[in-house]
Amino acid sequence: MKKMKEQKFTGERALFQSKGLQLSYCTFAEGESPLKESRDLDIDNSLFQWKYPLWYCSSVKVEDSTLFETARAGIWYTNRIRMKNITIQAPKTFRRCRDIKLEKVTMTNAAETLWNCRDVVMKEITAAGDYFAMNSMDMEIDGFILTGNYAFDGVKNLTIRNAKMLTKDAFWNCENVTVYDSFIAGQYLGWNSKNVTLVNCTVESEQGMCYMDNVVMKNCRLLNTDLAFEYSTVDAEIDGRIESVKNPCSGRITAREIGELIFDNPDMKREDTRVMQRITQAEKAG
Repeated sequence: MKKMKEQKFTGERALFQSKGLQLSYCTFAEGESPLKESRDLDIDNSLFQWKYPLWYCSSVKVEDSTLFETARAGIWYTNRIRMKNITIQAPKTFRRCRDIKLEKVTMTNAAETLWNCRDVVMKEITAAGDYFAMNSMDMEIDGFILTGNYAFDGVKNLTIRNAKMLTKDAFWNCENVTVYDSFIAGQYLGWNSKNVTLVNCTVESEQGMCYMDNVVMKNCRLLNTDLAFEYSTVDAEIDGRIESVKNPCSGRITAREIGELIFDNPDMKREDTRVMQRITQAEKAG
């Protein structure tokens, strides 16, 4: 593997179609697509300062490096990429990529990031930006902080653990999503999705979980959540209060308290949904 250290590259396609490079403490300055169509790259402690640095690449490892805001649309059509201890300031990173592993990555402007990608593993990720991970599939995420609306629209086969997400209209048009031990706040959670399961989660959502096919909630809390489950098939076990439930299609809803149960659509039959208010042992003793 050829080694290059403390070098500055400028100009379009500076290292076009490179193979077997080890790059340390390098700077990719003005000049588009410096590593386009390259493979077998091992990069560390380097700076990416211009557009499209890693397009159509394969077998790439990047550690302890930075993609500046000017490195827009940085990684597209690239397969088998590993990134660790990375700061990404640029939007639209990762598009139509496959086999991605990210660890300890901060994305300060993650707008339109991770679109149409598959086989993605992420650990200890912080991101801010709208439309994160649209239409991606086969994703595993553990340790995730997200601020930005419309996240995960159209994803399939997604598992998230230990997350904090402040995101309006998240998980729309999804299929096969499971979220464990997480906090989600944002209006209209999960509309038009199928097979969504939340386990040990806290959710705050106006009109959340509507128009859904098979939404399952196990040992969850719904804070300030009203008009929930409209036109959804549901199996929900809620540890606490639900402000209101409206027009569920069918299933089972268990909660300590339900402020209001609304059936104002004649097509939604009250008898098709079993609604129970559970009293705890402490409340019985009191």
